[in-house]
Amino acid sequence: MIHIVFNQPDIAVLQQVIALDNSLEGTILQIKDDYAVGPLINCYQDDGIAMRKAWWQMVVEGGDYAHTNQNEVDDEATFIEIKNALEQNTAEILWLWVAQNKHDVSGYYWLMSRLKEWQGSIHILYLNNLPFINEKGHLFYPEWISQIQPSEFLKAKKLARVITPSEFEIDPDEWLKICNENKYVRLLEGGKKLTQANVDFYDEALINYITKDFQKASKIITTFLNKEKVTTGDAFLLWRLKQIITNTNYETQGVVGKMKDFEIIAL
Repeated sequence: MIHIVFNQPDIAVLQQVIALDNSLEGTILQIKDDYAVGPLINCYQDDGIAMRKAWWQMVVEGGDYAHTNQNEVDDEATFIEIKNALEQNTAEILWLWVAQNKHDVSGYYWLMSRLKEWQGSIHILYLNNLPFINEKGHLFYPEWISQIQPSEFLKAKKLARVITPSEFEIDPDEWLKICNENKYVRLLEGGKKLTQANVDFYDEALINYITKDFQKASKIITTFLNKEKVTTGDAFLLWRLKQIITNTNYETQGVVGKMKDFEIIAL
């Protein structure tokens, strides 16, 4: 059994789940890129892969994630590892752990669109509008796999199902359409339905949190993340904030780089 997750925190949770239920024993692999943002043209080809890496490097340049080596995000190598495992062992099964957020769903489309050859061996556990019990005993609807208590997975695993032939026909076509639209922001409408927006989609909401008093960029981004229903990663938001303040309507003090290094005021 091979488990696929789309976020680093999911790995630790799934390890705890396997410790509770050895029937789930298997290899855990992560698809690391955030396919909910950025260019997707030719995303399976060398030129498209290189374009995404260069775009991410530009996004993180000078920011809190400038140390990130984009060459370490090698989903292509992970796919080859999955492909080899499925080819070498016809009894191998793959479980995709997908929560209801645009990051996971975009990663699902990126991966499953390449797995049609092994349909019947590919399962999905999609936590779409499913209630769980949190650590305080309250009912909640998780957006991320890592928000679920390990003990709750023991009932969740019953929801795993084989990805159907019709899904293998429809979903890759839908993903190809999304890739060819060449937009930079993916949004989850519900179920597995993704829509797209332009690269400046979050700008207007970010601007709402820039006030007439100096605030650190970190506070603006944190306020955005706490108050907005539709959000994205802070690396992308910091990059967009830097684009916004090139407008003469804003003034900065400090070194425009990491989130805590500079402040912004609306003039």
